[in-house]
Amino acid sequence: MSWFDDYKKKLCSFEAAVSVVKSNNRVYISGNAATPFRLTEALAQRKDELTNVEITHVLLLGDDPLSKPGMEEHFRHNSLFVGPADRAAVNDGRADYTPVFLYEIPTLFSMNMLPLDVAFLHVSPPDEHGFVSLGVECLASKAAAETAKLVVAQVNDRMPRTLGDSFLHVSRFAKLVEVSDELPELNIPPFTDVEKKIGENIASLVEDGCTLQLGIGGIPNAALKAMFSKRNLGIHTEMVSDGIVEAINAGIITGSKKTLHPGKVIATFYFGTKDLYDFIDNNPIFETHPTNYTNHPFIVGQNEKMIAINSAIEVDLTGQVCSDSIGTRIYSGFGGQVDFIRGAAQSKGGKPIIALPSSAKKDTISKIVPTLKIGAGVVTTRADVHYVVTEHGIAYLHGMNLKERAKALIDIAHPNFRAELEKAAGERKLI
Repeated sequence: MSWFDDYKKKLCSFEAAVSVVKSNNRVYISGNAATPFRLTEALAQRKDELTNVEITHVLLLGDDPLSKPGMEEHFRHNSLFVGPADRAAVNDGRADYTPVFLYEIPTLFSMNMLPLDVAFLHVSPPDEHGFVSLGVECLASKAAAETAKLVVAQVNDRMPRTLGDSFLHVSRFAKLVEVSDELPELNIPPFTDVEKKIGENIASLVEDGCTLQLGIGGIPNAALKAMFSKRNLGIHTEMVSDGIVEAINAGIITGSKKTLHPGKVIATFYFGTKDLYDFIDNNPIFETHPTNYTNHPFIVGQNEKMIAINSAIEVDLTGQVCSDSIGTRIYSGFGGQVDFIRGAAQSKGGKPIIALPSSAKKDTISKIVPTLKIGAGVVTTRADVHYVVTEHGIAYLHGMNLKERAKALIDIAHPNFRAELEKAAGERKLI
């Protein structure tokens, strides 16, 4: 049978596609801009037929019908990165959170630590050889597809065909449903004056020819904008958004000085506007890989002059970084922060950076704190932290003792809180 005949044979309705899920199954769902909304909605319609179905995933977008109150006897999330879709369910005890480094997630599937019964994916149409692309999110989806007993996909003619290690043959799928849906787009508000200053401070640490890892939000966008005087920057990152496209078109990002994959942008997922999705479609500048490659600290560290830029919820006076919870309340996940912080630390000339505003809620709360909140999770340890950047400056902590760290962090805290922090540090004999 030709691949095309096989493809046609597997096309079905959404109801037929989700019929492969049975009670007590574990189901992986692709996320970010590749969240297969139609499949999850169809699965939710089967709730009265199913019990104890575990849903595992990274970051889901949109309004998730599977995690709504009253669904927990039918579907229970085991989230590998918590987002708006499942945050309430996790903190209400109706869903679970598994802390894990992003580069290790594919191994959870491939080594059968989380054996999968079904994988729901969102893919591009097949090419002339019968291969679909995972498009805007490779992440752990490739490992899920390679290990799940059954694989089901939305085939979307608006999903870009991204190149790299992001292809699956139609023979791997049990059921396929064709759609023509616009992908979710990221609303990118202008960065604030505080974010602009933080971005400028970050940019002061970046030399021509550096390779960058950038996250999402105002600080990474401001930092990249502040680097427009730099030349021959490269990208090896977890995610790509529109700012990177702008920098490529401006000639700022060329990748010509990269020591690993010169000339290429290496990423595992893309989230931005339609302009971004059009730009990456079949574009050989971009290589899309699973996180056990893009995020592995050993791989990241092979890029010389690797700059990793990550955020935090709060940082204590010894340099401990909380970025997945607000006290005991789970907010997000480990993601790739530690992956890239450790990779950049191993890079020749690399710089691991934690960047955050010095305060929140109109300068009423300090984000440099004497101690982390009770129950707060330490994502990046004090031994991993090198640079902490706020709008008030740069603190270099690597190799510094606790007293030196406290002084450096107080110096970049918001002025409203420095006296309070000095008092707390004195009580702890840190200054």
